[in-house]
Amino acid sequence: MTVPPETEAMTEAAPAKVNLFLHVTGRRPDGFHLLDSLAVFAAVGDTVSAEPAADLSLRVSGPESGELGRETDNLVLRAARLLATEAGVPPRAALRLEKRLPVASGIGGGSADAAATLRLLARLWGLPAPAPDLAASLGADVPVCVWSRAARMGGVGEALLPAPALPECGLVLANPRLPLATPAVFRARTGGFSAPAELPASWADAAAMAATLRRTGNDLEAAAIALCPPVLAVLAALTALPGCLLARMSGSGATCFALFATPAAAERAAARLPPGWWRWGGGLFAGG
Repeated sequence: MTVPPETEAMTEAAPAKVNLFLHVTGRRPDGFHLLDSLAVFAAVGDTVSAEPAADLSLRVSGPESGELGRETDNLVLRAARLLATEAGVPPRAALRLEKRLPVASGIGGGSADAAATLRLLARLWGLPAPAPDLAASLGADVPVCVWSRAARMGGVGEALLPAPALPECGLVLANPRLPLATPAVFRARTGGFSAPAELPASWADAAAMAATLRRTGNDLEAAAIALCPPVLAVLAALTALPGCLLARMSGSGATCFALFATPAAAERAAARLPPGWWRWGGGLFAGG
């Protein structure tokens, strides 16, 4: 193993993942659901940093750290140990997680943190980029979060293809500060399966993209609302925002998004939402 010469802390962004649509297309014999989704990344997220150390440790801070700061184990540490085991190197790093995304909220916060940890420690320990199957073993959203750029997700999350060319657009994200556990949402889901979506190669603008997305849906939305009725109020508030082109839940919830023509329009709109919610408005992540 060749360790890079840098001794100062390295950092990696862990941007929020937003499912513009999410279709459940089937179920494998092992019980895992097959998905079809267009995932994008918002210009808001957590940050993971690391520096050389004699052992493995994690410090959690930030406005959304909450109970996470008192956990003795989480996806960041699991990702670090998994990468070290896979590469046959000692798990040595002082990690810090700056938590800005709400926990268990459908925007891949924990998955993005794990993905950022894999990328970061590969750099710190002088390893190749983490393989998709390694990322997938940590969760369905981790492979796309390792990529951290717009992608078409298939399979159980591990099958990734480039997304259509995206136009300029803005996103508002809102969460009523109520966690939703993904397994519970999948268990509560009823009904059959959806066909994969048909998407063009590109869109002229955000309005054209919204028109296509209105022919899709989030197959977990009804189950999430049954478990967490305030999701319905969030969707109604987003739909009522001036300039909203489309409002929908992301992932397994409870975070919902609204699509806008520009990042500036989204930023203005987010300020109109209830201050007690977690809320954000802006553009897409540019780092992927």
